[in-house]
Amino acid sequence: MSWIYNRIRLSDYTYSEVSLMKVTQALLGEHAVFTTLFTHLETRIPQADSGAEVVALGAMLQSALASHAQLEDKLLFGALEDVMDTRMGPVAVMRLEHEQIEGGLEALMTQDDVTAATRTLLQVIDTARSHFAKEEQILFPLSAQLLGDEVLETFGERWASARHVIE
Repeated sequence: MSWIYNRIRLSDYTYSEVSLMKVTQALLGEHAVFTTLFTHLETRIPQADSGAEVVALGAMLQSALASHAQLEDKLLFGALEDVMDTRMGPVAVMRLEHEQIEGGLEALMTQDDVTAATRTLLQVIDTARSHFAKEEQILFPLSAQLLGDEVLETFGERWASARHVIE
């Protein structure tokens, strides 16, 4: 069993909490943050005065999503591919959608027109929302079934290390 230690420093006091966390729980938590960000961007993007402003909003999202996708690829997708068909199925769909999201964000970086940039970034957000729903409804439960709690907890510890939650 792997343990994750979370430390919160409050003034002169340190509070330590020991808990088990599965990587799927950690990724689900990240999804919640992204969902809030998507909602904000969907309100903010149509108010942009220029393509450059939309591109700047997209660049911020691109950086955050890239980090999230890399952890999913490294910690979860590879392990699932070891126990299931890699040419078809949910992991293949997830990887394809990662590529579509990345491709949309890369295309956005070259757009000057506010209308085109807005359309592109809103489409990326729509694709990401759909992608997250598939992970949450299909891939994460499948991961629990195929990989088991112990593996997911070990990957949870690796997630925490990569995110610098633990040392």
